[in-house]
Amino acid sequence: MAHEQNKAVARNSLLLRSLPDQHVETLLSHGSFRHYDRGETIFLQDEEAAEIHVMIEGWAKLFRIAPNGSETVVSVFARGESFGEAVALKGARYPVSAEAVTPAEVLHIPSSLLVSLMKQEPQISISILASTFAHLHSLVEQLEQLKAQTGAQRVAEFLLKLCRCDSGGCEVVLPYDKVLIAGRLGMKPESLSRAFARLKTAGVEIKKNHAVIEDVQKLRGYAEIDPAEAWHKGGTAQ
Repeated sequence: MAHEQNKAVARNSLLLRSLPDQHVETLLSHGSFRHYDRGETIFLQDEEAAEIHVMIEGWAKLFRIAPNGSETVVSVFARGESFGEAVALKGARYPVSAEAVTPAEVLHIPSSLLVSLMKQEPQISISILASTFAHLHSLVEQLEQLKAQTGAQRVAEFLLKLCRCDSGGCEVVLPYDKVLIAGRLGMKPESLSRAFARLKTAGVEIKKNHAVIEDVQKLRGYAEIDPAEAWHKGGTAQ
């Protein structure tokens, strides 16, 4: 049952959802699902990239270690998101390392198989380009949010993307390290804490690494109101 649920998440991921069903089944049948504990390495910088990775559950971060030993987080990925496509399809080496920051389930797809399918059926290449464009559009949306939404609204939007339902109550799991969320949303950790506090008026309660949402539609309404109105409601965290 759990395996079928994992496959359902994979089918709906940004990478696979636009591919023809028969090719999705081929990729899933040759891919491997693996569980990672918190802090476990998924791959290391400079390793040969032979797989594409799809987050099924949990969180992962991409990071680089500077010569002085300091760590720089490049990106954070959650359920339904994929990473490693560009370097894997080129047969290059990973420019970053990846690590599970919560217990996580990850689907690994051999890049050689995807390349082979792309050569057999050019339509797949178009689908991959479409998913790449959607990813780029998502990045543009994030930039727009930085300028057009209050900090609390950005956090609300972030939580909504993690929800598995469109209405009613919902509970989502967050990374233990809130610094990762703050970095993804272009905020300081202390600003994130203030934003969480202000979202109480929108029906959000933070319990350790869980966000309990009273009403998804109410939270969506808060995320979409004019920033000036959100400011008056206490959503000024930056």
